[in-house]
Amino acid sequence: MNSEAVSALLAKSPSLKPAKAKLEAMEPGTYVVHRSWGFGQIKSYDEASHKLLIDFRDKKNHPMDPAFCVNTMDVLPPKHLLVRKETEPKKIAELIAENPAQLVVEALQAYPNNAATGIELEVTLGQVIGEDKFKKWWSAAKKALAKDPRVAVPEKKTECYVLRETPVSAEDEIIEQFGSTRSARRRILLAEELLATDTKDLHPDHLTGMLKTVADAVRESNQLTAAERLYGAAVRDDLAKAIGAENNFEPTQASLVSVARDLPTIAETIPVHFQSRFLELVQATHPIEARDILFSLLKTSQGKFTTEVINFLVEQGHSDELANTLKRWQTEQNLRAPVLLWIVKNRHSKKFAKLLNDLITPRLLGAIFFAIDYEALQAASARRIPLADILSDDPDLISDLLSTADPETARDLANTLMLNQGFEELTKKSLLARFIKIFPKIQSLVAADAEGKEEQLLVSRSSYDRKREEYDTIVAKKIPENSKAIAAAREHGDLRENSEFKMAKQDQSVLMAQKAQLERDLARARVTDFKDASTDQVGVGTVVEVKNNATGATTTYTILGAWDGDPDRHIISYKTAFGAALVGKKRGEIVKVKTGGNEEDYTIVTISRYVDQAAG
Repeated sequence: MNSEAVSALLAKSPSLKPAKAKLEAMEPGTYVVHRSWGFGQIKSYDEASHKLLIDFRDKKNHPMDPAFCVNTMDVLPPKHLLVRKETEPKKIAELIAENPAQLVVEALQAYPNNAATGIELEVTLGQVIGEDKFKKWWSAAKKALAKDPRVAVPEKKTECYVLRETPVSAEDEIIEQFGSTRSARRRILLAEELLATDTKDLHPDHLTGMLKTVADAVRESNQLTAAERLYGAAVRDDLAKAIGAENNFEPTQASLVSVARDLPTIAETIPVHFQSRFLELVQATHPIEARDILFSLLKTSQGKFTTEVINFLVEQGHSDELANTLKRWQTEQNLRAPVLLWIVKNRHSKKFAKLLNDLITPRLLGAIFFAIDYEALQAASARRIPLADILSDDPDLISDLLSTADPETARDLANTLMLNQGFEELTKKSLLARFIKIFPKIQSLVAADAEGKEEQLLVSRSSYDRKREEYDTIVAKKIPENSKAIAAAREHGDLRENSEFKMAKQDQSVLMAQKAQLERDLARARVTDFKDASTDQVGVGTVVEVKNNATGATTTYTILGAWDGDPDRHIISYKTAFGAALVGKKRGEIVKVKTGGNEEDYTIVTISRYVDQAAG
């Protein structure tokens, strides 16, 4: 907009005077970002209509009122990355590919005070790089920025990335951050980060002061978990060694792992890169019972720690004991999801062939299904289940596990799959297809499932809600309680003589069958308010007066949904034998109904609608 146009607009709308500079910046050729339309370029100003004409990505020559744009559109400076992507595409593409840290530096130069929050920066860079590629690119860029002395990197997205006036070395930045934080946890991480840099040029007093602070945090801080305290002690000792300081600190690493029952809790959250050192420390601290402790840790292990423990046991010469232990856990149904996941991922490994050959059986598939179901029922949300993912993603896994199965075993496992809580219906059918490829007769399961879904059930809202509540109680309460009972019973030893375990497993079968039946019923249900009922003939939602032709007595019945029934009030379901016989009949027709061994004749006297009577 030229100055005359701006002056005319301000004369018409004095409230816009604070935005005069912004209005004057809305010149042809200027790039903008609109809150609704996104990135665009001002092409011209139409004097006749007093509108800006702007080319947006999907809307060319779009007219917009400048007064409206003041609060909804930002005018971008020429140095802004989105502008430079249009004016210097080759240069920006080169920075994206080869120098991500420099791209961020130049992005910051376009912001006031050369600073922008992580959120602001990610929004801009995401648009420049493309949302599909941004996540991976940004992950690499942040690593480069952490080493770049020109940029101060914040801890949180809501804090600012700042382009420094004077570059600061990575070591100096770490020391600066160490001095400015009061978090014991953060200080330990920064001390470790400093150890990974070149410390030879740092002032000894800095390192000595850092060592004392970390040592005090490990000894006194109540912010740290047991795992964090142990890890802090390791960083403390590494720092003391690096600067040649005497190491007489308390608590020692050994004292922090001296109580065997505390080790599983520590192992749950110990940093991945510290896991092997943790196992070495456990072995050194518990030389006599180390093997038993390691197997105990394996039993409750998770994620990468499972792999770390198994590798450590093998390296320590416990391969045969490991193979026997895994077989025993399989027999006792004590193989848990992380160990099962490791087994199936490594089943073709030459290194572990002797260890795993005897485990790749149909029984292992049963253990996998149980672990998936258990994990799904314990989950508070629809989070991923890695064991279920690999079963779906690995096309050969089911065939490998079923290679020694007989048809009856395969059918039982297929039924277990169809009842499993951890898979969506489409995934179940996809997995079932792999069963069918090996055992074609299992196709009958699919046919039976399809047949069961052909007929819809008309149900009332109240009966549907009751059925749904019953289902939710089974899924949210009874099955989790049963799973806990099974897990507790397992801990009691030999499962062959364990009556508690057998009873809990029987209860599980009943609950799973009830759950599956309720799922089938609810999937077929169609809730109705009975307003579509007609008085032309008997149907769902009609009130029928019938006369017993043998006795002359008349009775009025209300025919409602598949799950409705109240004999005292003569409410019957249309799925009962009597209800089904009446449906479709008209006034005056005779209906023959078998009750027990007798057949009785009834005449339809009147037909009315349930909703009309209920309203009255």
